[in-house]
Amino acid sequence: MQNHYFRSPNITCMKRLICLLSLTAVCAASFCQSSAPKIKQVIDGHPAWIMNGNIYEVNVRQYTPQGTFNAFSKHLVRLKNMGVQTLWFMPINPISKVGRKGKLGSYYAVENYTAVNPEFGNINDFKVLVSKAHALGMKVVIDWVPNHTGADNVWLTTHPDFFVKDSTGKAAVPYNWSDVRQLDYKNVVMQDSMIAAMKFWMRTCNIDGFRCDVAWNVPGTFWKRCITELRKKKYIFMLAEGDKTYLHPSGFDATYSWELFHAMTQVAKGKLPATALDSVEAKYGKQYPKNALEMLFTSNHDENSDNKADYGIFPGPVHAPFAVFTFTMPHNVPLIYSGQEEPILRAIRFFDKDTIVFKNFARAPFYKTLIAMRKNNIALSPEASFRKVHLGDDKAVYAFAREKAGKKVLVILNLSAAPQTITLTDGGLMGNPYNVFGHKRARLTAKPWTMEAWGYAIYEY
Repeated sequence: MQNHYFRSPNITCMKRLICLLSLTAVCAASFCQSSAPKIKQVIDGHPAWIMNGNIYEVNVRQYTPQGTFNAFSKHLVRLKNMGVQTLWFMPINPISKVGRKGKLGSYYAVENYTAVNPEFGNINDFKVLVSKAHALGMKVVIDWVPNHTGADNVWLTTHPDFFVKDSTGKAAVPYNWSDVRQLDYKNVVMQDSMIAAMKFWMRTCNIDGFRCDVAWNVPGTFWKRCITELRKKKYIFMLAEGDKTYLHPSGFDATYSWELFHAMTQVAKGKLPATALDSVEAKYGKQYPKNALEMLFTSNHDENSDNKADYGIFPGPVHAPFAVFTFTMPHNVPLIYSGQEEPILRAIRFFDKDTIVFKNFARAPFYKTLIAMRKNNIALSPEASFRKVHLGDDKAVYAFAREKAGKKVLVILNLSAAPQTITLTDGGLMGNPYNVFGHKRARLTAKPWTMEAWGYAIYEY
């Protein structure tokens, strides 16, 4: 029988050696961790990952025949391969039944802020989806509706004082939105409850940010307090639906470039010259902080359902140069809406089931090229320099150079329905840059050449 009190000198020495080696390994690991360079989490006041990133808006209901989180998850690898970085999910909360529009109702008539719409699955399904997206290196932002609730939201029963009252003493209907009720931001307890509900999703599902619906009608004092509170746990990305000047100082990373979008639509119709885009950009430069980001887009759920974007506003070949514009301008984050990569050339219904049929992915290579260029070229960082370049008729040709850290990009867009003569006179842009969409080196000289109607070109130096 072995004597458990006996210790062989050799065994003791061996154990001491193992302990010493283990301690050395731990110390070495600690040293490596402490001496390894840390990845910068915040750049210019924003989450570092959004700076050369992009946003893809997910319409879960319409994305697949099933309209569920689990069905959408099968598209994650495809979207990752296209280069999609940030997934923005339209509201995932249950939809109110009172005043419901259509058969399924509006995503933006929230019945319960801390529950999941059973149409999409359950909260565990969403947690799994977020985890899968994170495993692919993607970020997840959820749509948040802070201005109003659905017409039968649980707060209407448990906290009727959370709502603005109409002349009859009932919860007020904002604007003509009959399926929702206006929240009262003078009520501090309501503010606390709203922040707590937002924290719930950060804590439970580890999301990376919020797109805030009708952010322009919620007080800046609330946003300052809310965003400060949320970022104590994680430096999330905050996108405001709105373009009011108080939104950026209130803590939002990005706002909607509504005015620029509207100018783009008028240029596309031939009602405004390309120089109109400069006027809006100049206005943004005066109104917003220098580090402000703008989300640029050719479509989103509102514009698609209500205003024929992008198929009617930017029809056929008209779309491409404006899409290039949204990916290459300074201080911007570009957006792609569900189905634009197909492309879906119709309005997607908002209150009823209307499945997007994916088949051809005809625009996917185009978007993949833009996304990869934006990700990999520091000259397209939001803060990289920007200067207009005169190449011909400025009313039709919109051209500019971006530059940072020795890298340079020249973007040429024909924003007109007629061919345009392009003449390069800037010696600093002549040479043999890489033609991004031509996939080869080009020879740029002072020799004039013609760009087709709605043409576009990007050169990397």
